[in-house]
Amino acid sequence: MGMGKFFILSLTVCLHMLFMSLVIVEAAPESSLITQLPGFNGTFPSKHYSGYITIDGKNLFYYLVVSERSPANDPVVLWLNGGPGCSSFDGFVYEHGPFNFAQGQPKGGLPVLHLNPYSWSKVSSIIYLDSPAGVGFSYSQDESKYQTGDLQTASDTHAFLLKWFEQFPEFLSNPFYIAGESYAGVYVPTLASQVAKGINNGTKPTLNLKGYLVGNGVTDGKFDGNALVPFAHGMALISDQIFEQVTVACGGDFHNPPNRTQCGQKIELVYEAIDGLNVYDILEPCYHGPGTNSNNNQNNGKGNTSLPKSFQQLGTTTEKPMGVRKRMFGRAWPFRAPVEDGNVPLWPQLSNSLGVPCMSDEVATKWLNNPAVREAIHAEPESVAGPWELCTDRITYSHDAGSMIPYHQNLTTQGYRALIYSGDHDMCVPYTGSQAWTRSLGYQIVDEWRSWQSNEQVAGYLQAYQNNLTFLTIKGAGHTVPEYKPREALDFYARWLEGKPI
Repeated sequence: MGMGKFFILSLTVCLHMLFMSLVIVEAAPESSLITQLPGFNGTFPSKHYSGYITIDGKNLFYYLVVSERSPANDPVVLWLNGGPGCSSFDGFVYEHGPFNFAQGQPKGGLPVLHLNPYSWSKVSSIIYLDSPAGVGFSYSQDESKYQTGDLQTASDTHAFLLKWFEQFPEFLSNPFYIAGESYAGVYVPTLASQVAKGINNGTKPTLNLKGYLVGNGVTDGKFDGNALVPFAHGMALISDQIFEQVTVACGGDFHNPPNRTQCGQKIELVYEAIDGLNVYDILEPCYHGPGTNSNNNQNNGKGNTSLPKSFQQLGTTTEKPMGVRKRMFGRAWPFRAPVEDGNVPLWPQLSNSLGVPCMSDEVATKWLNNPAVREAIHAEPESVAGPWELCTDRITYSHDAGSMIPYHQNLTTQGYRALIYSGDHDMCVPYTGSQAWTRSLGYQIVDEWRSWQSNEQVAGYLQAYQNNLTFLTIKGAGHTVPEYKPREALDFYARWLEGKPI
C-alpha cells in the first residue's frame, strides 16, 4: 500500500473513531439533561441529568448532579439510602442535595426550592440511585423482580454502574467512590466488593474505584446488637444501677446473652428509660402526624411487639413547630432488631401502616409525585412506576451477605480508602457499635483519638487506622448526618475526598 493511501485510510479510521466517541459522549447524557425544575426559579450551578438504566428487566432510576467546581477532575460519588426499601431522594431532598426545600405557600402548595450552600455537589459529582428495583422511581413490569437481597442488589447495582459509565464515559477517569447510610452499611461494602472484583477480573469499562463512605451504617449483628446499652449509659439515659444490672444479667452480651430470659427482664429497664425519645436523634423532638391517636396504635393487641413503646405514642404534639421535616424514620434498622440473616421486615410492615414515628415527609412526597416534576426529571408517571414513596413495602428483601466485617477487611487490605462516620446522638445505629467494630479489625492506629474542627469549632472526633480506614464522629448529629449538621458534613466530606487531614 502506498504512503498516500495509507495516510488517507488512517485519517478516515481516526475521524470515524472520533465521530463515534463524540456520539457516545453526547447522545445519552444530552437526552437525559434536566433543563428546569418546578419550584425552582434560579439558574442551576451545574448540569443535572436523570433517567433510567435497565438491568435484566429492572428499570433503575438515577439523578446525577454534576460537580459545581471541576466536573472533569472532581470525584464521582454514588449515593445510596438504606431501609432496605427507601429512596435515595431522601438524601437529595433532606440531606446533601443541590437544593433546600421549603413548604409551598399557601400551605400545601408545591414546595419552593433554594440553592443549598452545603450541597455535596460543591466538591463532587453525585449520583442518587433508587435501588433496588421497586424503590422510589425504580420499577419493573415483572413483579417477581421485586424479590431480592443483599447479593442480588449488589450485582444489579454493579451492572447499573457499568452501563451508566458507558453512557457517561467522560467520567470514567474521575476518582469514583460509593457512599450511603443506615442499611446502606450493607449496600456499600457489598457493592464495592463487586466493583473491586470486576476491576480485578478485567470487566469493562474499568471503574476508577478509590474508596467508600458509610454513615451510621448497620454492619454486624453482634456489634450492632451490643451498641445500645453502652450508648444509653454514656448519654446519661440510664443510671449506673440499670447499666450494672443489665450488664450482669446479660453476661456483658446484650445481643446473644447466656440467659435470654434473665437478660430480657433487665433490658426492659433500658427500654422503659428511653421510651419517648426520638430514636434518630435523642436531642430532637418527635413529630406526631396530624390526627394520630395513641389508642389507635394498640391495634387491638395485634401491634408489632418488637417495636419500642415510643413507636406507639403518636397522639401528642411537639413542643416546637416542625420545619420542612423533623427526623426521618425509614432508612434505618430498628434499634431493637440488629440485622440478622433472612427476610428483612420493611419499615411500612414494622409500623403496621400506623402513624410513622417522629417524622413528616410531606414535602418530598408532594414534590416527587407532582406530574410536572416527574416529567421534568424524566421519571415515569405514576401509572407506570407507581407513586413515589420514601420507603416502600412492595419489595421482598433478604439479608444474605452476613456480617460486613469481612467485606471491610478485604476492601481496605486491597488499598481502598474507607471512612466510617457516625452522628453521635443517633440511637438507631449508635456510634458505639461502629467504634467497636472498626477497632476490632486490629489495625494499627496511625492517628490517635482526637477532635476535628469545622468553622473553628470542635465538630467531632476521629481515630485513623492503617489501611486507610478512618472512624469519625459528628458532634450533635443524628442518624442522617448531613441533615443535622450540613456544614460540618460538607467539611469532612470535602477534606476526605481530597485526601487532606480532617
